[in-house]
Parts: sequence; C-alpha cells; structure tokens
Amino acid sequence: MPEITERRIIQEFPCYYDLYIPDGHKPKPLIIAMHGYGGDKTSMMKLMRRINERDYVIAALQGPHQHMFMPSGESRQHGYGFGWLTNFKPEESVALHHRLVLDIIETMKTSRETDTNRIFLVGFSQSAGVNFRFAFTHNGLVRGVVAICGGIPGDWATEGKYDSGKIDVLYIATERDEYYSPERIRQNAEALRSRARSVELRFFDATHEVPRKAYPVIDEWLARML
Repeated sequence: MPEITERRIIQEFPCYYDLYIPDGHKPKPLIIAMHGYGGDKTSMMKLMRRINERDYVIAALQGPHQHMFMPSGESRQHGYGFGWLTNFKPEESVALHHRLVLDIIETMKTSRETDTNRIFLVGFSQSAGVNFRFAFTHNGLVRGVVAICGGIPGDWATEGKYDSGKIDVLYIATERDEYYSPERIRQNAEALRSRARSVELRFFDATHEVPRKAYPVIDEWLARML
C-alpha cells in the first residue's frame, strides 16, 4: 500500500533587525535585544534606548514567526506580531534563532563602532528562554544575559546539553506575573546558578511587563558587568 512521506523545502526568507549606533569615537559593547511573543523590533528598540542610549550599540532583532491579530475595539485593521518559537518542530525555531544571533555578531565584527568582545543578550518573555539556549550553547560568545519575565529551556537539566561558562545573568521578575509565578522564577534562578557564573534575581511589583523601575537596575547591572 502506498505510504505518505514527509519532505521539506528549505527556503530562505528575510529576517529583520533595527540597529542603533550612538555617537562616539570608541567602540561600544553590543546589546542584542529581543521582544516577547506578539512584539516587534520597534518596541524593543524603544525600550533599550530608554534604559541607555549612550553607551551601547543596540541591535533589536525581530522574531521570524509572524502572526496576525484580529481587529479589536473601533479599529478595523488587523495587527501583526512576531514570535520566536512554534510548537511544530520547535528545534528548527531554536536553530534559526541561533543563526540570526550569530549573523548579527559576525556582521558587527566589521563595524568600528562595536566591541564584539563585549556582547549582552536582553530578552523579554518568550525570548528569555531562547537567549539562555544560545548563551549556554555558544559558551564564551556573550558576556551576560538579561532575562525579563521569562523562563528557562525545558531541557535545562539534561546532562551535557548546555555548557557551564563565564556568563552572568540578571533575572528580572514581577510579583503579579500571570505567566511566571514568583515561586517558578525562584526555581528557575536556582537552576541557572548551576551553570552561570552569577545570577542576580530582582522582583518588582508589576504584572507580565518590563517594569519602569527595572530600567535603572538593568542599566546599573550592565555597567557593573563591564
């Protein structure tokens, strides 16, 4: 009896990021910033510039998986958001994220304004987990990770899956997060300490968002790590 076999076509498609290079004569550290599920590169760039637009080159990467929002309220227009992972063959989404980050790093190595020996990943919500995957897979490539209201890889405890390295982590969490409870975040922080050089956990009184009171904390932590 004839069988059905699955095949695939590998097709390139464009992915986008916004780049901000502040004025100055010395090369500056690179921050690769990633939005949460449903966000976009524009919103993440605004956030990072509010935190610090003087001391870092900022690349705000946009998730490759586009989806549409239905009209709400008085608006008749559909909205669009972007994400990092899909339930269908998620390992391919993870590999794509790795390639995108690596491509940005390779591209910025040719920039005189950028010091690619000092790279930080900043991610909100869904992108926090994929950033941890990248940092602890490509050991030594990034200096630190700022994770905001997000989780850790589901296979974090798998022996030999991730490296232990000289990676510092700032873990920002909120007391009223509807997706990640304080208890869960504390458990994640303990798990991260098994591989990271340092993990600093800070809680804020907010819901699932980037608290404004966290801006100076992130800025101070980045400066301290340098």
